[in-house]
Amino acid sequence: MSVSDVLKLIQDSKIKFVDLRFTDTNGKEQHVTIPSHSFDADKFEDGHPFDGSSIAGWKSIQASDMLLIPDPETANMDPFMDDTTLIMTCDVVEPADGKGYSRDPRSLAKRGEIYLKSTGIGDVAYFGPEPEFFIFDSVYWHTDMSGCSVKIESEEAAWSSVIKYDSGNIGHRPAIKGGYFPVPPVDSLQNIRSTMCMTLEQLGIPVEVHHHEVATAGQCEIGTRFNSLVKRADWNQLLKYVVHNVAHSYGKTATFMPKPIVGDNGSGMHVHQSIWKDGENLFSGNGYAGLSETALFYIGGILKHAKALNAITNPGTNSYKRLVAGFEAPINMAYSASNRSAAIRIPHSNSPKGRRIEVRFPDPTANPYLAFTALMMAGLDGIQNKIHPGDPMDKNLYDLPPEEAAKVPNTCASLDEALEHLDQDRDFLIRGGVFTHDMIDAYIQLKMEEVRLLRTTTHPVEFDMYYSL
Repeated sequence: MSVSDVLKLIQDSKIKFVDLRFTDTNGKEQHVTIPSHSFDADKFEDGHPFDGSSIAGWKSIQASDMLLIPDPETANMDPFMDDTTLIMTCDVVEPADGKGYSRDPRSLAKRGEIYLKSTGIGDVAYFGPEPEFFIFDSVYWHTDMSGCSVKIESEEAAWSSVIKYDSGNIGHRPAIKGGYFPVPPVDSLQNIRSTMCMTLEQLGIPVEVHHHEVATAGQCEIGTRFNSLVKRADWNQLLKYVVHNVAHSYGKTATFMPKPIVGDNGSGMHVHQSIWKDGENLFSGNGYAGLSETALFYIGGILKHAKALNAITNPGTNSYKRLVAGFEAPINMAYSASNRSAAIRIPHSNSPKGRRIEVRFPDPTANPYLAFTALMMAGLDGIQNKIHPGDPMDKNLYDLPPEEAAKVPNTCASLDEALEHLDQDRDFLIRGGVFTHDMIDAYIQLKMEEVRLLRTTTHPVEFDMYYSL
């Protein structure tokens, strides 16, 4: 959609408001709304001003002026607002020079796409993320000086079989780790997911599949089509927006938190990816599992930089409640065909166009602009430096003998460990000015605040362990 198309749509559809959206460092969308009578073509050139110092990890107050430049290609009708509202995704721009702000995730992802082309390796990187999420009936928590607690309520949860509901207890619900693919009424969320899918389709995001996931208490997945890096990150943000708001409209609450439930599966975001040039899939070849040497080098780069990548692909302290050794978590830094115990899987595909890799350790709290770009930069480093990933691991990595398991590297075990690796291993990210030292330093500082908060907060389980000693 062009600028003129957007302006015509505003007029023809009698749109009342234009909602400008952007993504902060943490990956959360922010927005500002403009009455349509105050929105004209100048907004696409001059932008809309806002206070960058009020966004965590961004500007200081003495240099806080920033501009939002809407991207007309992202224009969509908001499906949830009472009044007709057009939404557009924006780039954050420095007023002084009109360039994308170095800490703006979307501007950074655009620099990543430019860098890919500049290397001559390829002209487009395709990404296909699979974000998992939970839908609960309600959730309560409190954290203050008196203590802390959390309570999840879900009529679908295995623990709800003893609860007396006004309408009666239906009795049909997925057991712990028993939520994968049962038909309704065990899967109680079919209609909600279908509504989410139809809403996504209205927004131009093709849906390929939806289903209940492994965990009890409403773990779900909606699979949508792959796209180029920036567009796919845009879609990821729209998907989250739709999931949150459709759940809300049903009187429920959705979360992409990696590990909200103790003792059941966490939510991951497996990321399918490939590099193309001149319409040809560079990952297709005659090597292992139908991959090319280029694809193997790309895998080698991701494995080499995996611990630094963790800081971006697994960006919260809760992320590492999912990535725990001894459980069925994608912590083993190895690759394999169709082996879901390896951190990188090569999905089966008879078509050369479908050859790709699937990186399984990221989770859906990751900022998609930063995560997809960082994964691509690591893969490009592998291609440029011919980093071979070694032999594949075509065995169940969860059942390896201890002496053999010790030889397989793991992901980081905590966010602070990941941030240390990012601090030391950042050169592959700053090539071409994609990431900057300033952005990485600010990111580490922002995330260390989360580490310190968790470190200094007494956990209820510590009362179990230490109260009577």
